[in-house]
Amino acid sequence: GAMRERVPGGSSSKSATRGVKAEVGEVQTALDLEIVVDYGVSIADVAKDVRENVIAAVERMTGLEVVEVNIAVSDVKLPDEEEDEPETRLQ
Repeated sequence: GAMRERVPGGSSSKSATRGVKAEVGEVQTALDLEIVVDYGVSIADVAKDVRENVIAAVERMTGLEVVEVNIAVSDVKLPDEEEDEPETRLQ
């Protein structure tokens, strides 16, 4: 709850937890993550970096030992799929 409010877009929607599943025990946790990768980057490098950063952050914040982080790539964002900024009526 409180953490979700600190994540951009987290307080107004469930986007902060979309793509994240956690199994939590008394001293250990296992995580399943879904990520979107930009076209042209090394998926293996991104997955390695995400895994390392998630493990460090979760262990630091919760004190739980992260025993497993499974990462699934749910999509590849192509260069022409850039999210368009909404046009304003005033300039």
